[in-house]
Amino acid sequence: MSDSVTKSKQNRVVVNAERCKGCRFCIEFCPQHLLYESDETNSKGYHIVRMTDSEKCTGCDMCNMTCPEFAIHVTKADEESG
Repeated sequence: MSDSVTKSKQNRVVVNAERCKGCRFCIEFCPQHLLYESDETNSKGYHIVRMTDSEKCTGCDMCNMTCPEFAIHVTKADEESG
């Protein structure tokens, strides 16, 4: 299973599906309430986190800071290399 990437004009949200254990910390701590637990599961049977409206993502990186498995992170669009 590959990484889930959600892009907006300013930010890129990446969820490593195999690392995600469905703990919901990122969901609870997202100040914009943009993350949700999907019906999709990884190879271990955990429900994977997805994003609802990527354009509203502020890039605060709270999801990354609260994830104990380092399964989600945000990069700024201008930080991406060609």
